[in-house]
Order: sequence, then structure tokens, then C-alpha cells
Amino acid sequence: MIFFAVLGLSFREIQLSISEELEYSILGISGVFFLIALCLLIWQIYRHCKRFPVSQRPADGLLARSGGFQYATQTNDAKMEVHNKELSHRLSPGTSYTNLGSSLDLASIADLEEENIQGSLRFSLFYDQLQSRLVVTVLDAQDLAVRDFSHSVDPFVWVRLLWAEREDEEQSSMQCVLDEWQTRLVKKSCSPVFGDQFSCTLAEEEVSKVTVRFEVRDFDKYSRHEILGEARAPLNSMKLSYPLELKEELQVPKKDMVGEALLSLKHMPTSQRLEVGVLKIRTVCHPNKTERALYARTSITCNHCKLRHQSTTQKKRWEVTVFNEVLTFVLPDQQIRECTIVVSVYEIQPSKKSSKRLIGHIHIKKGKTSEDEHWKLMMQSLRQPIAKWHSIFI
Repeated sequence: MIFFAVLGLSFREIQLSISEELEYSILGISGVFFLIALCLLIWQIYRHCKRFPVSQRPADGLLARSGGFQYATQTNDAKMEVHNKELSHRLSPGTSYTNLGSSLDLASIADLEEENIQGSLRFSLFYDQLQSRLVVTVLDAQDLAVRDFSHSVDPFVWVRLLWAEREDEEQSSMQCVLDEWQTRLVKKSCSPVFGDQFSCTLAEEEVSKVTVRFEVRDFDKYSRHEILGEARAPLNSMKLSYPLELKEELQVPKKDMVGEALLSLKHMPTSQRLEVGVLKIRTVCHPNKTERALYARTSITCNHCKLRHQSTTQKKRWEVTVFNEVLTFVLPDQQIRECTIVVSVYEIQPSKKSSKRLIGHIHIKKGKTSEDEHWKLMMQSLRQPIAKWHSIFI
């Protein structure tokens, strides 16, 4: 009893030692911390709602219930964000086209009709015999077509040097890309002024085998880059000992054949597997190029969503590069019947990092064109590999 009495007295002394001012101070500090925590909670809720609007949540739920499409959609969004950052960084004055081809899906752009092409492009060409260099200058463009929804255009020009083995090669023959560049981006201008100059080391006897291709594009970070038109300048009929200034009307873009690939397809409906065999790739390579390697990236898309992708191993580039690799994709039968197979061929320089360069694309799908005949043969010969040569275009 004496112990409890002493203990109670001690508590009374402690209670009396704490003044009312100290109690109110502690209470005030607690209130301040509570308000700070409440403000942080409200800020996080606001950021979450801004990033994922309520109107989009039902769509996300549908994607989650659809199984295979959820991963592809999230992957596409992430890749598009990275792609936009990379492209915005690369669209600077005088940027060399080294890796941009790997980011842009050239074959996915819809074919343009004649009435959608308008405007002209002014450029100059000059061959410096003392330094053995071809100098290409993109000056300006005029009266470009505008987008219907924004009534504006953000143009830049994509420049390629196409080289053929023989000077008398026809336009549809196999070529290779010697070098690629892009001009700076000019925002909201139908008559942009560029003034970007590019140069490439080239022997004088090779000049006549080169065609310069200018492709005017409209940059849009929220969607695909639309082609506004192209202009071509074959150098076999030009005298370039002095700077030659030209003005060409923009034309409907045409694809250039840069190689061929022997592919095999096999569909096994019971196991729901699609096998794509990359057997051989035939390309034209400039003799002065250093040692290069090739690899092929195969993507399966459905309704503009990338479902799966796989890549072959890297092989040293020859005139005919042999792979003999089979890539297997497991997909529902319905997706296999409606999907598109995209084979993208890339060139890399083993001695350099980040030297990947797109060579071209092959598209195989269910369709009525002669290029899609391979798809029809695969569906008619189930469980049997069907091989066929395909042209590679860029």
C-alpha cells in the first residue's frame, strides 16, 4: 500500500510539472503534422487521378479481362513514351541519322493518294573533287499540306543516299543506303526554312550510282509521323562540280527494295503455335563499308497492338547471310489468323556501341496481294513449314 501511495504521488508530481503552455504547444505541433500528412495525401490522390482519368478506367478493366492484349498495350505505351523522348532529342540541327530508323515504323504509314500531296522542296547538291565528298544542303520547303485536326504542320526532312551496284539499275532493283540524315524540326510552318547541310565521303566514280531521296515528314509526338511527300535526285545525269540548286515538287512516296529474305512459316492449330523461320537474307553492301553484322527482329501485331517479338542472333554480313533460325510464338488461334508478321532487318557495327541501323521491313498478313500469298499457303498446309523469298523495302 505504501508503494502504491508513493507511486501515485510521483505521477501527481510529473503531471504538475507539465504546464498548460507546454501541453498546448505539443497539441499545436501534432495538429501541424496532421495537416502536412493530409496535404500530402490529397496531392498523391490528385496526381493519381490526373495520370489515370476516371473515363479511362473501364477501358483498362476491359484490357485486363482480355488477357493477352494487356501486356502489349502497356508495353506500347512505355515504348511510345521513350520513342517520343528520343525523337525530340534527336530532332536538332544537323543531327545524323544513325539510330532513328530503328525507332520509326516506316512500313506502318499508310499509302498516300495523289491529291494529298502538295508543296515543293528546294535543295542543293555539290561534289567536292578535292576532298571526295558529296555535300547535300536542304534549303526550304513551300506550301506543305496541313493536318485537318490542327490546321498546322511540324515538318522535318529525312535524307537518304541510295546506292546501286550498276549505274543503269532500274528503280525497282536492289539498292543499299549509304548514309542517312535528318534536318532540324520546324514547328507550325507550311513553308519551313531548314538550311541544314550534310556530307558523305564518296569516290568520284560512285557518284553516278547514287540517288538522293528527300522525304518530308510531319512530326507528331502523340501519333505516327505522317509523310507529306518526297523528292528524288538521281546523280547520274547531273554535273556537280559547282553547287547545283534544285526545286522539286513533292511526289507520292515510293518504297525502295534493299534486299530479300527467305522466310518459312508454319502454323500448328492444336498447340496454338506460329513458327517463323529466318533462313537467309540477301542484301547489297557497298564495298567500302567496314565489317558489319545483321540480325532480324520478328514482331507479331494484331489490331495495331504488338503482341510478341523475338530476335535472331547476330551474323556477320555477307551478300547472302545465312541464319537458319526458327522463332516460335504461342498465341490463341484467333489472333494467329488475324495477326500481321513484321520482320525488320537491322545492321550493326560490332566495334561500336549504339550503331544499330534499320535496313528495311517485310510485312506478311492475311490479304489479297501477291506478297501475302505466303500467308495463304501457310493456312492451307497446316503443320508443314512453307518457305518463300520476300522483298525487303524501306
